[in-house]
Amino acid sequence: MNTPVRFLSSKALQPEARIIEREPYYEPIGDEIALFEAAYASLIPVLLKGPTGCGKTRFMEYMAWKLQRPLITVSCHDDLTASDLVGRYLITNNETVWVDGPLAHAVRVGGICYLDEVVEARKDTTVVIHPLADDRRILPMEKHGELLRAPKEFVLAMSYNPGYQSVLKELKQSTRQRFVAIEFNYPSEALEAKIVIAESGLDAASTAKLLKLAHMTRNLKGNGLDEGASTRLLVHTAKLMRRGIAPRAACHSAIAEALTDDAEMLRAIDELASSIF
Repeated sequence: MNTPVRFLSSKALQPEARIIEREPYYEPIGDEIALFEAAYASLIPVLLKGPTGCGKTRFMEYMAWKLQRPLITVSCHDDLTASDLVGRYLITNNETVWVDGPLAHAVRVGGICYLDEVVEARKDTTVVIHPLADDRRILPMEKHGELLRAPKEFVLAMSYNPGYQSVLKELKQSTRQRFVAIEFNYPSEALEAKIVIAESGLDAASTAKLLKLAHMTRNLKGNGLDEGASTRLLVHTAKLMRRGIAPRAACHSAIAEALTDDAEMLRAIDELASSIF
């Protein structure tokens, strides 16, 4: 005789909700903190727009700490399905178990669900967020026969890089018009230097040279490079230099090789680094 299948909700298999206990280092570049707080208080989801490595993810960690809400981050990709976000039935220990996806789990715990680079997900996947991102604030879970209503503490946030995405991967108007958009960019030169020094411990003179190289690579965007050196790459390079790696070697590994595989562009960036260091 077959053992009857039981349907459970397994907390052990749920995605991890991070509690940010220590204040993350974050330097505001505008009024993004006030905008996010106002959107949060108004129950409006937030869209972060900006280039790779300019601080969007760190900003989300900072806001999770500031608002004292658990943070669930989803790195979106081409194979991400609606079930990956909402949840599915799994068989474990001879039992059929319902496992909440990150979106459903964030709703249940009143947390922040952050969909990083959302346009990388399949277009049909983003449709499931629409009821959560308007006045209804509901998440239909058809496979589970449940309708989740988001508490006031829940917030949905997404990010994407409008300058990098192709026409086929633009965010649809039916999605983006549900959000308050906050634009990010690279910090001013003085602020970026402050960030690099604080994150890496590199001296001010070497940091100034790194920033000069970064600006040169950013001027190459659209002329051989998809993106210039981000603040994140500068911090990586500075940390290598702080550990004793020669500046040109650090620039090659952490900047040039991270930006391109094209042999001609690699040589060009290496020559720029050699002219500075």
